Amino acid sequence: MRRPLLIVNPAARGGRSAESAALAACAAAGIEPRLRRTEAAGHAAQIAAAEAEDEAVFVLGGDGTVMEVVGALVGRENAVGVLPGGTGNQLARHLGIPLNVSRAVGAVARASVATMDLGRLGDGRYFSLTAGFGLDAAMIAGANPKAKRRFGVAAYVWSAALALPSMRPFRVRAVVDGEVVEREVALAMVANVGAVMDGRFGLGPDISPTDGQLDLCLFAASGLRDGLGLALRMARRDFRPDARMTFRRGRSIRLEVVGNVPAQADGELVSAPILEASVVPAAARFLAPRPTFAPAPDAPYVLGPHLALDRR
Repeated sequence: MRRPLLIVNPAARGGRSAESAALAACAAAGIEPRLRRTEAAGHAAQIAAAEAEDEAVFVLGGDGTVMEVVGALVGRENAVGVLPGGTGNQLARHLGIPLNVSRAVGAVARASVATMDLGRLGDGRYFSLTAGFGLDAAMIAGANPKAKRRFGVAAYVWSAALALPSMRPFRVRAVVDGEVVEREVALAMVANVGAVMDGRFGLGPDISPTDGQLDLCLFAASGLRDGLGLALRMARRDFRPDARMTFRRGRSIRLEVVGNVPAQADGELVSAPILEASVVPAAARFLAPRPTFAPAPDAPYVLGPHLALDRR
């Protein structure tokens, strides 16, 4: 009988208490996982690459830990079950996974597999949600670890509120499948999903993580009032033509900025003046009980009673 590999990041927000809850839920469900704990950044990818066989891989940690594992498994048949243990847990939210770890175990154990496009950066790392420069990265940089542990995603909301008044526009040069776009913006983003923050803020029109493309989303704002107006339009998903918003879609997107502008990829800070992203269609396989995107028709798998991925 095969057992799922369970990779735990003890340094994530949930820590050892989340690990205990996950193990108890696994036992209640008759699951006997092979537990491995990470010891440093990058270790989750090493564990997944070396020890994942053809079974499911459960990951307890934040989005950064999950994406380490997902990136290590690109091209393989393993499906990843996300057990939310971080601050934002944006991937779990997109996949319809409960944020309570105990409930998440049951949900992913009963889930089917949904495939999802990934973005691949020039340094080889993958992202599933967004990568870009500006306000979103400043929000992440401004959320201190103590606040994240205590308040969770609210720490990011507060950080964004503090960053918005002082955020200065910057010049970005974007190249989308050869087309050049230059703008003064407050936020320059490559998006693989249509909304963030539990779906509260839309990023652009008709963005899908299963269409084999990435989306360029540029937002220009001058001052707090303008920024709040744009935030309201994003919350309403109002993407009618507006000089402050620019959208393009393509298979490869390059972003280049001048100056010290913060950057991020799936919530992890990146130190680079250039982000080059290309789409890798259907590269990620997730155990998704209720994804915000339609499960791919070519993924007819469920997690069977012997805890391997069974073809039905």
